[in-house]
Amino acid sequence: MDAVDTALVDLGGTKPDLIATASSPWPEALGNALHSLASGQSINATDFALLDTRVGACFAEAINGMLSASAVTPAQVGAIGCHGQTVAHSPDTKTPTTLQLGDANIIAERTGITTINDFRRRDMAAGGQGAPLAPAFHEAFLRDSDEDRIVLNLGGIANITVLPADPAQPIRGFDTGPANCLMDGWIQRHLGATFDKQGAWAASAQADAGLLARLLEEPFFSLRPPKSTGTQHFSAHWLEKVLVHFGDLPPAGVQATLLALTVHSAAEAIRRHAPQTRRILVCGGGARNTALTHSLSEVSGLLVESTAEYGIDPDWMEAMAFAWLAQRTLAGKAGNLPSVTGASGPRILGAIHPAG
Repeated sequence: MDAVDTALVDLGGTKPDLIATASSPWPEALGNALHSLASGQSINATDFALLDTRVGACFAEAINGMLSASAVTPAQVGAIGCHGQTVAHSPDTKTPTTLQLGDANIIAERTGITTINDFRRRDMAAGGQGAPLAPAFHEAFLRDSDEDRIVLNLGGIANITVLPADPAQPIRGFDTGPANCLMDGWIQRHLGATFDKQGAWAASAQADAGLLARLLEEPFFSLRPPKSTGTQHFSAHWLEKVLVHFGDLPPAGVQATLLALTVHSAAEAIRRHAPQTRRILVCGGGARNTALTHSLSEVSGLLVESTAEYGIDPDWMEAMAFAWLAQRTLAGKAGNLPSVTGASGPRILGAIHPAG
């Protein structure tokens, strides 16, 4: 929920070609409303519907702005793949559900471009977690027959894609726990910054071993995949419930411990579920957190590199993945990997909203 990201991608070659990108902050009132909803604040049906419409209008404005700046016309764009803004994701409840806001009717109408959205719920209807969906994209462009690799996406939540060298082995993927969400919230609370640039604040202090051990007792970490989670679970409230038992730890020490939590939970997931891994390719905002990536290399004992070294911009991996998923939807091809999500079979994902 830190910004609206848009990416213009040419998918006609052997590798996705990133033509243009744009990132714009949410209008303050709209951003505040989304944070309140995601944190559990109640909302009436009319206000909820209005929020969906406002998010769609915001997305459309962002898309039109990027196209205008790139001198690209809507007629040149095959489709928009709109992930939407997640405000709920509960795959393990009695009635599994997930929800992403952003009315695609508004987007298609205001851009004049066919728009595909609602990618996750079909997989969930087929018994899957609805996440992660990027592993199919990772397989298409980052799998290598010479070595077992991991793609580690460090967004708000961390998730891994296991890419075995053996083509007969299935792709696997799952969420490992928090990546940036807790660190971003903690530095916002104490320093007013939106993120810890290169992990400098965390690197200025020592992690607290007792707090780290308690945080790692979280049951999610011991669940077997397929599994997924969200910032609704790993929230400020989740953190505060643990911190009350640890007195007045220095804020920088807590930040260092949260960085260690991301590193140790990801490294342990790789050790337990992908022990043959030789290389970790990182993407997402956390790929720029040098304190985090250095610690990950030390704790895991593996080579850690940015996906940029393999032709995929780490900041725009997710945006490119959903452009690619939209292309597959229009082609009538499955977008999920049942070995990753746990769905009963391959499914064509997303709802198509034609232009015009």
